Amino acid sequence: MFKKEKFTGQKACVLGLGKSGRAAAALLRANGFEVLISEEAAYDNISALTLPQGVEVEVGGHTEKVFSCGFWIKSPGIFPYSPILEEARKRKIPVFSELEVALSFMPKNIRVFAVTGTNGKTTTTALLGEILKEDALTRGIGRKVHVCGNIGSPVSACALDVKRGDDVVIEVSSYQLEDSTYFRPNYACILNVTPDHLDHHGGMKNYIKAKGKVFKNQRENDVLVVNGADVSCAELVEKAKGEVLAFSTHPKHLLKTDVFFDGDELIFSEGHQIRPPQLKGIHNVENAMAAALMALSAGVAADTVQKVFNRFQAMEHRIEHFAYHRGVIYVNDSKATNLDSTVTALKSFEKCHNLWLILGGRDKGASYEVLLPYLKEYCKRVLTIGEAMDKIERELKGYSVTRCGTLERAVETAMRGAAKGDIVILSPACSSFDQFKDFEERGRVFKRLVDAHIFKERTDKKK
Repeated sequence: MFKKEKFTGQKACVLGLGKSGRAAAALLRANGFEVLISEEAAYDNISALTLPQGVEVEVGGHTEKVFSCGFWIKSPGIFPYSPILEEARKRKIPVFSELEVALSFMPKNIRVFAVTGTNGKTTTTALLGEILKEDALTRGIGRKVHVCGNIGSPVSACALDVKRGDDVVIEVSSYQLEDSTYFRPNYACILNVTPDHLDHHGGMKNYIKAKGKVFKNQRENDVLVVNGADVSCAELVEKAKGEVLAFSTHPKHLLKTDVFFDGDELIFSEGHQIRPPQLKGIHNVENAMAAALMALSAGVAADTVQKVFNRFQAMEHRIEHFAYHRGVIYVNDSKATNLDSTVTALKSFEKCHNLWLILGGRDKGASYEVLLPYLKEYCKRVLTIGEAMDKIERELKGYSVTRCGTLERAVETAMRGAAKGDIVILSPACSSFDQFKDFEERGRVFKRLVDAHIFKERTDKKK
């Protein structure tokens, strides 16, 4: 466990120059530590990054400087068995996760809520954060709610703002959980577990194990919310020490559920009846169930949950309908970075065979064959982009795809060919790191390209 008192006077090495690494470095520097950020990749324009003052930075590889540091903080996403980390273990240098270091700088008497799962994390985290904020406002208490993690700001960026009695709501990835040893949220949630990040974790078994760490250190008075119809969730909860609450929209479930959906309202075992948010897809009903169970177990009134659900809007980059032109709908689902997420997106539409699906990016190790039945039911055309194009074509076994290479070419192809009643959706089933900084950039570029084409068409028409 990271204890700042134990490492006072020692220099910290932060591995990774991404958002989490820079935030961790800033947090440590603000608390008087000398800090070195060491990045394996080369950066052509490092001056464009906002770096904390007084932090030493090296890029293009790790030098011997890292071994002169007393402890390391590992950014999420760095392969756990990379040569540099193996060498740190040999030299017995303590390596901590950004998540646990950030939490160590927060007061003890706070409530920590953690949301994980393959899909739905961002929507559920945002819903829960809004419910807790509304609860504090309704009750007129000074408690602040800090929403952080994968949803936007790194946990380290929030640490210094957290005061006694506050709530911290964290969207937690399998990468962060894998690196964490002592993480203990008071309220934890596992939404679902389907194949993802298998290239990083080395297989499904390790991926499931990482997800299970969200509740590993919980105690009897803590709460764990899980998907009662998910096989992996049902197996994991056998080791749960705290109270387990389950949700499910499926008629057949593996765990006794505490809430079900009657097609109109969420019906809770305690008697509450709450209408879910007006969001597309049954997966969003499940996200609402999870957020509501966590909030209700934390003492929030059902009326407060309903008030937030009534006003909640879809998240950016997740089945986001952002444009309509010549009878064609354009949907940004850039956050679909795995196959299950793309299937979920496709299933949120009618089986009209009218979707133009933009698919591809950096492959994550799973087989695209699982998409075949859904492509035949929902899709008119598949447009491929990025590094995974060859594998996608090979595994779709003869399904007709159009190779576009870039997102720009895919948008041009779709806008030229889509007819009235069609839907063009970016739902890549891959990570964005082959061509973009992250899925947010990919989604915004997609929207910008579509908007630019629409603007040009309308301008040309006026001439």
